Parts: sequence; C-alpha cells; structure tokens
Amino acid sequence: MARLTRAQQQERTRAAVLVAARREFAEFGFAEAKIDRIAERAELTRGAVYSNFTGKRALYFAVLVDAAERARDAAEPPAESPDSVGQALGSFARVWLERLPFLGDTPGSGHLRSRSLSGALGTESARTALAELVRFEALLLALALEPRSAARALRPAGLALTLLHGAAALAENAPGVGDPFDLARAAEHLAGIDLGDAPEPPHLPFVAPARPTEDPWVPPRGLRDEITGGPVGLGDDGVVSVLGVGRLSAAEDVLRSARPDDEVTIVVVTSDPAETGRLARLRIVDLVGCLRRVFTADRLPRVRVVFDDTGTVPAALGHPPADDLTEIAVRVRNGLITGHATGRGAGHAASHHRSPAPGPSRTV
Repeated sequence: MARLTRAQQQERTRAAVLVAARREFAEFGFAEAKIDRIAERAELTRGAVYSNFTGKRALYFAVLVDAAERARDAAEPPAESPDSVGQALGSFARVWLERLPFLGDTPGSGHLRSRSLSGALGTESARTALAELVRFEALLLALALEPRSAARALRPAGLALTLLHGAAALAENAPGVGDPFDLARAAEHLAGIDLGDAPEPPHLPFVAPARPTEDPWVPPRGLRDEITGGPVGLGDDGVVSVLGVGRLSAAEDVLRSARPDDEVTIVVVTSDPAETGRLARLRIVDLVGCLRRVFTADRLPRVRVVFDDTGTVPAALGHPPADDLTEIAVRVRNGLITGHATGRGAGHAASHHRSPAPGPSRTV
C-alpha cells in the first residue's frame, strides 16, 4: 500500500476533524462544544485539531461552509425562472425556509440546519463584516430579481432577507413557530410595496476620478466564480473591484457605474481568512445555493464573485497585503489597466472611467 503524502495526510486529518466537529456541534451547539471532545471523536490529539483550524469559531464556520457548499453543488436548477419579482421572492423564500429546524431537532442540530451564527460572532469586526455581507446578499438577490434595474429590487430584497433571518432566529428558540407557507406568501407580497429605487450613495459625486494608466495586466490564474462555479479570467474587458469583507456594500457603487457590456468581478479579501473569510464564504455560498434552485443559469446575478484568501489579486496590482477595509478597483481593456483607483469609492471611479471608449452606464 502506497504511503500517503504529507498533503494527503493533512487532508485526511482535516476531513476527520470536520466530521467529528459536525457531530459535536450537532449534539452540543457552538457554545457548549469542546475541542477536546472533537479531538477524541476524531481519534486525534488536540494539537492535530489546532494544526488545521485556529480555534472553535473557525472550526464551526468550516463545518457550516462545508454544508453550504454541499447544498449549493447539489442544487437542481428549475426548468424556468419565475415570471415576476413577486413569484421569485416567494420561490426564494420557500427554498430558504427549508433550513428551519424541525420540532424533533436538538438545539445544536437545529443551529446547523439554519446555518446559525448565534454565539459565534465574538468580535466587533465579525459583526461589522456580517452587516456588510447582509447588504451584499441583498444586492445579489436584487440582481437576480431585476437583471436590468436592480435598484428597483434592492430594498424588497433586503426586506425579504430580514424577514427570513428573523424567522430563522425565532425558529432556533421555538421550532415550529411560524408557518413557512405564510412567510413565503408574505415575501411574495413585498414586491408590491412601493419603496422606490434604492437611492444613490451621497458620496459618489465627490469621489476622485480613477488614475489613467496603460499598465500591462497579468492577472493571477486559478480563480473561481462562486456564482457559476466556473473558472475566472480577470483579463476580460471590464472592472475588477477588490473589496475587503468590511466594505462589501461598495459593490453596489461598482455596478451602478459599470457599462452594460462590462465583465464585473468582485474579489473578496480579508486579513483573517480562518474566521472572517469563512464567514463571508458561508453567507455567499449559502445564498448562491438558494438562487441556483430558483433561477435558471441565465438569470443568476451577472457579476462574478471571487474569494482571494491569499491576496494574490491585490499583490498582482502592486498593493500591500489586503485587510477587511481594502478598496481597490481597476478598469481593464485589451489586456491593459486603463484606470486605477483606491480608497472609498474606488469601484465607482474605475467603473465610471471612460477611457478609451465611452458607453452608457449599466442600470442598477
């Protein structure tokens, strides 16, 4: 029998830890779970657990991400997309509500089903990141609901997610409360509430223009789009926006100003991939899994979302290591970077950069 390589042994150890951790969290929940018991379940040492995961929170997020990725990859697309925003919101709500705990679930297993973050957000930076992620989720949902004018659907999308997350929080403590069919009908009716288009952020008119350049662009390889699951080439004409998890809401600025034919890519970075990065991956992968069951492939959000845990994209752009507040954006054309911007509003500046060929803005 061939001896396992070091990488294969590490992967086997990591898989064993994840299986043991899933059982531990399902039985005891996040707060009462113990690393020592997880190591015992996996027949490993405590040190072996910590060599793969930085702590209990990182391990809990990894378990949730693993479940979300399995659900996303197993998602069966519908034969056709819903005919209206209301029908789409109702269908999305029904799919999303399937995760709510059943009456017979233990508290811990119920938390895993609902992807619960109760008790797992131990820092202010994590709570800030979650607020940004919720806004980014609403943007992705709105782009699926109204591909041509997401601004019209952005506020109903945010309300629908608020309704669903509130229902999940209640179900954690009182399983069986609230009829999922009533909640889905309520979500459907949100489309009929006249909230107006999401207003343009007031700071955008004051953002400095992107710096014109003609720099060759050699983007990193091996990146993956979390929306479609396919490979991503960042050399396509369009806009590449690198956003820290704490600034993901700025993706709206990018899409408001991009041209209709632009390939828009949001690269998600963080200085803490073990926890904040996994939190971001959990929320986005989980949402995409639901979208894939409601919308056909041609109706999924027309934006590419890439996780860059190692900071290869900002490094290729000549920037220092990324953190949760990073904002970098470039406009790419014919293999060159023609506009480069950093700081607050960078995505808007790069998207709005009109060199060398002007064109109408994409409506968001």
